[in-house]
Amino acid sequence: MNLLVLTSTDGSYNSIRPEAEIYISLLKFGYNITIMTEKDSAYAKRFEENGIRVIDAHYKKKISPSTIKKIRQTIKEHDIDVVYATNSKSISNAIFACIRTNVKLVTYRGTTGGLYRHDPSSYLNALNPRVDGVICVSNAVKKHVQKQIFDKSKKVEAIYKGHEVSWYKTTKISLEEFGTNQQNFNVAFVANVRAHKGLIYLLKAAHKLAPYKNIHIILIGQNISQEPYISEIENCGMKERIHVTGYRDDAPQIIASCSVLVQASTRKEGLPRVVLESLAANIPVIASAIDGNKEIVEDGFNGYIVPIKDSDAIAQKIIELSTSPQKLQEFSANCTYTIENKMSHTITVLEYDKFFKSILAKDKT
Repeated sequence: MNLLVLTSTDGSYNSIRPEAEIYISLLKFGYNITIMTEKDSAYAKRFEENGIRVIDAHYKKKISPSTIKKIRQTIKEHDIDVVYATNSKSISNAIFACIRTNVKLVTYRGTTGGLYRHDPSSYLNALNPRVDGVICVSNAVKKHVQKQIFDKSKKVEAIYKGHEVSWYKTTKISLEEFGTNQQNFNVAFVANVRAHKGLIYLLKAAHKLAPYKNIHIILIGQNISQEPYISEIENCGMKERIHVTGYRDDAPQIIASCSVLVQASTRKEGLPRVVLESLAANIPVIASAIDGNKEIVEDGFNGYIVPIKDSDAIAQKIIELSTSPQKLQEFSANCTYTIENKMSHTITVLEYDKFFKSILAKDKT
């Protein structure tokens, strides 16, 4: 099968790896793969070393005549069977490029919400009639997409973006640069913060955590040093034990050095990568009860599921684990089970192969 992948790989190595390794593993199934991505990106060299053709591409506009032309030329020159577009700008350009061609067009969907029948922009995405199939990162995303599509013959499947525990065999780092250490109970929170990431609920929980002097909170990511978060930190009673790091390339190592991760999102998460990274590092997770989280975190097994927007519940579970080393150790021992079984990279690749072959087989039945 000749597969053309349209994707962006200009992020950090760890963030790209779960997707990028899918294409490398598909080579073992006999795929001839071309990837249009940034040629100076972290993964481009690894693609080429493994025999994948890399064509330089930067997806900057929803509709780019030059990008559309390049995609169309690639389809013709390399006799492409399936085009797989993974982000909104590559999808919209792929739709135009695939018009009047025989290729199958598959798109990726990684979040719940943002795709609606009443929104015209959704027709430059998965709802466009030219799209033959949609790969969703979780069952929660699949459920949302299926509610919005008119054409029920469009193939929509949930395939977890799998991980391997070996990818996260990182050594713990010292937390002293942040003002804490491994003897404390350190709570990690990682996000490029927007309102739906739920940081405010962790900070409200801090009011109840203040009396527990060994509890520290490490906030990793962008857009944290702004209101309303600054005021909440100032007034929570444990300001000196809340450490804001900003964006960090070593976020997985910081998580691995903490006691627990809190994921407090209120909506839109498909399959939160930070939760998988935490579990792979044997760090339990306290997660809000959005559908994507509930597909990864098993309440009372590898962490806790708490009600959405419930700061009291977040505080209660943090206190429970901080005062019960045995429970924390038990949860930690269970963390990698989910990665090695339900969310494994091997299963992901098998499911991708099955999906692409079924898309091509539709015309033959």
